[in-house]
Amino acid sequence: MSFHSVFHWFIRRLYYSRITLIGHEHITNEGPVMVVCLHRNGAVDGFAYLEAFPRLRCLVRAKLRKGFIGHLFFPGIDVVRRDDGGSAEGIEDMIETCVQELNSSTTLGIFPEGTSDLGPSHLRFRKGAALITARYLEQNRPLTVLPVGIHYECPWAFRSRIEIVIGKPISLGPEKDRESEHPRTREIHRRFTTALEEVGINVPDAETQELLGQFAYTATLGTDIGYFEALKAMEKELPPEIVTAWKTLENAMQGKRILRHQGVPLFPTRMPLLYATLAVVLAVPVLAGALLNWFPLAVAWYCGRKFPDGRNVIALWRILTGVPFFVLWVVIWIIASLVLCGSWVALVYIAITFIAVNGWYRLKKLAVASWNGLFYSGLRADALALHQQILNQLKR
Repeated sequence: MSFHSVFHWFIRRLYYSRITLIGHEHITNEGPVMVVCLHRNGAVDGFAYLEAFPRLRCLVRAKLRKGFIGHLFFPGIDVVRRDDGGSAEGIEDMIETCVQELNSSTTLGIFPEGTSDLGPSHLRFRKGAALITARYLEQNRPLTVLPVGIHYECPWAFRSRIEIVIGKPISLGPEKDRESEHPRTREIHRRFTTALEEVGINVPDAETQELLGQFAYTATLGTDIGYFEALKAMEKELPPEIVTAWKTLENAMQGKRILRHQGVPLFPTRMPLLYATLAVVLAVPVLAGALLNWFPLAVAWYCGRKFPDGRNVIALWRILTGVPFFVLWVVIWIIASLVLCGSWVALVYIAITFIAVNGWYRLKKLAVASWNGLFYSGLRADALALHQQILNQLKR
């Protein structure tokens, strides 16, 4: 196992609370595989996709790999884009490099959008992946292509959840491709586009996207319904009756200090005091862990606010700065504890930090539900009724 495999595994376990693979049965290790990926949340997408494809070797923008930090976080194949000063000869060399990687049975990862965006629909797919595929097929060898999408509950939030959707394989071979009535590259590009849209979500505008995300997250609460499953079920049209009920609840919340999680006002399904008690109990180790690790948390928070030029790179800046400082901070804590106090202090620090990291997501939900349930109990019935209404819609 390489250093980067361990390092990226650590990043995923630290920053995200859960990564769910949907369509895992489509993954194959037989023959060369190309993975065409939707690009949503900056270079963080690459870290997440490695959960499904540990041997994935991605094309990476060369600018990202400059310097020590770039090589530390981003292994892969350099791509010098035209807007970065790349030339036609450089693009040709990159295509040949990718063909050779496939010849050596590498699992090759490509982001056809070229860059990331958290907007309501995917960006225009470029033809690079189709060009590489067409060039590889000239060798009369088959190729399996897997379309993969990624969906974040909250892309920039610490300890958010992710669902990675692996679509049905696109099997390509020279014999089948010659039967197409379209030119090879254009037909391959069309098939890639169709497959990627099946594992992604495309809606008309940002307002619809926000509502869809809130409805989908609501559907997952206390159920085994997946986030992507709910998104896809309501992608074509938001149910009008749910939109109306949501706006009614929003109007009722106007002027009140209602708390939200992922944009949704949570309420207890049972006794509010029970939720509040659990929140207080969990808050003790979580807040203790935050205090013990205040420095890397402060660095990540500051850099996540200062440097990103868009929402799609907030998590990236937090990871690039927070993770190295957190690792250094842990090492300092352990060494200082062993030298000055003894191993028991180091073990207590590690235990509290572990509980804090893994309890943060749960504490946020408990705290939001407890506050709303204790101080705005009159809205609880309406919120729970909306939840049930969404579930009934999905069962149709």
